[in-house]
Amino acid sequence: MANLRDIRNRISSVNNTQQITKAMKMVAAAKLRKAQDKMTRTRPYASKIAEVAGRLTGSDKTSNPVMRKPEEVENVLFIVVGSDRGLCGGFNNNLFKEVEKQLHSNFQKHLDNKTLSVVAIGKKATAYFKKRKYNVIESFPGFFDDIQYDAVSSIMQTATGQFIKGEFDEVYIAFNEFKSVIAQNRKVQQVLPIDAENIGNVKSDNASEQAIDYLYEPNSQAILNRLLPLYLNMQLWRAVLESNASEQGARMTAMDSATENAKDLEKELRLKYNQARQSAITTEISEIVSGAQALSEN
Repeated sequence: MANLRDIRNRISSVNNTQQITKAMKMVAAAKLRKAQDKMTRTRPYASKIAEVAGRLTGSDKTSNPVMRKPEEVENVLFIVVGSDRGLCGGFNNNLFKEVEKQLHSNFQKHLDNKTLSVVAIGKKATAYFKKRKYNVIESFPGFFDDIQYDAVSSIMQTATGQFIKGEFDEVYIAFNEFKSVIAQNRKVQQVLPIDAENIGNVKSDNASEQAIDYLYEPNSQAILNRLLPLYLNMQLWRAVLESNASEQGARMTAMDSATENAKDLEKELRLKYNQARQSAITTEISEIVSGAQALSEN
């Protein structure tokens, strides 16, 4: 009976867990719809800003401090966008491992010289890189409780200001790009200095569009000076929105998998329970029959 009681307790525990994971899946699905909507509305805007900035930087008459290419790269900054909460599968660890892989492959010199710094967005990124003794100069735990453009803009403006002052020679953003509910692309992209040749992928196949000679008012340099900070802000804003949508998709998938596993485990436990109960009943019947036979013989 003690064995039957233990199995019943386990079935009850697994059933409660299943209800929790199912509820978490539904919450993640609702958040995913909102995150996807915000992300998809931002993508065309960010793309068009990049296109216009690309046209302006392609002119020989334009220049800006954020386009400064250092003779030698001495100090590097990585802005890593993680999440605040777990229970989302390998969402965080897969990105962090990809970042570390690239750091050890391409930035080992900076790691050895302690000239590589990290800005961690989200509790998980903060905990991961601080635990591994990286130079985390700024962290933003609880960032995704209320995602605001102003907060993202402040982070990017700080990094841009440090780049202009020469405190950093290169700035990178690492994040999960949303591909689908069950898949994310781990991306590490350089945002500073801005590459005039690659920004916005201006050199498209549409030759007639590229041949248009635009007139700018007051002039292309003035517009560029206003546009590039906005372009940089949008790069980080888009990364944050992509990461948020990817997180909800990963959590939805993880909770769905956990719910299915709980169902399978509950079926196994119910089968064990029925087998144990049948065995106990059989044993009791055997004891009754044996007792009856013993009484009849006497």
